[in-house]
Amino acid sequence: MARTRYASDRGLTSRMLVTMFLLGLVYVVFVSAFFVVAPKFGVIALAVAVLFLLAQYFFSDKLTMFAMHGRVVSPEEAPELHGVIDRICAMSNAPKPRVAITDTDVPNAFATGRNQKKAVVCVTTGLLRRLDPVELEGVLAHEMAHVAHKDVAVMTIASFLGICAGLITRFGLQWGLFGGFNRRDGDQNTGVILLAVVAVSAVAYAISFLLTRALSRYRELSADRAAALLTGRPSALASALTKVTGEIARIPTNDLRSAQAFNAFFFTPAFGKGFSVASLFSTHPTLERRLAQLSSISDQLSRGA
Repeated sequence: MARTRYASDRGLTSRMLVTMFLLGLVYVVFVSAFFVVAPKFGVIALAVAVLFLLAQYFFSDKLTMFAMHGRVVSPEEAPELHGVIDRICAMSNAPKPRVAITDTDVPNAFATGRNQKKAVVCVTTGLLRRLDPVELEGVLAHEMAHVAHKDVAVMTIASFLGICAGLITRFGLQWGLFGGFNRRDGDQNTGVILLAVVAVSAVAYAISFLLTRALSRYRELSADRAAALLTGRPSALASALTKVTGEIARIPTNDLRSAQAFNAFFFTPAFGKGFSVASLFSTHPTLERRLAQLSSISDQLSRGA
């Protein structure tokens, strides 16, 4: 794999290590408690979760492109878009990803694929219509930073515990609502065991959810930082962020619903008008936080010039 020129980020590495350690600790406690309470159900749930993980890891590019109706385009079909990608590849010494376009007015972009060989960088037609070439370069450098940092693979692995615990919680509740909480088999109170399983799974899901969201927010800041340093134009990325966020606010909420499921992949979340969410639960940092970081980088570059 080619070594890219994206700036290393010790903060990202330390956050990832701490988060993954905490997730691993929660996972060990969760599995140990779960198999003590309900070993048979645990094996089935774990097997299903592993299948979900493998499918997401190996087919994330195909699944995301299919869901977003993305279409890979050739240099002849989109010469300007390919030209920007080519410049970023030359600056970063990164292999060129597949380039795709999805036909939607929601201005956004995303990168997917478990490694550089499988990477796809996709932009919407709404983004291409709204950004100038310099702003577009900043956005695409951000997305290619995700590829260089192997963010898709890392977040897929990090989300495994949440998927596992979420499935168990959902299946347990459904079983319980259909009478499972009141069942008794021999000397065992199946309802109590099922209730304990749901409680343990729900706690594990909540903790893993918070940890993965925290990791996701920092990876966005890291991609912003890497893109700004690579291009040397943090102001262009700040302009793109401000413009995209403002334009998304003007998109009808109904048109955003299908896109919001992919917020974790996007350059900026597809939130509709009036949408608010606690920063603790968001996949992305606030616009103010991202702009403040870019402003700090701009000051650093000015002093170093």
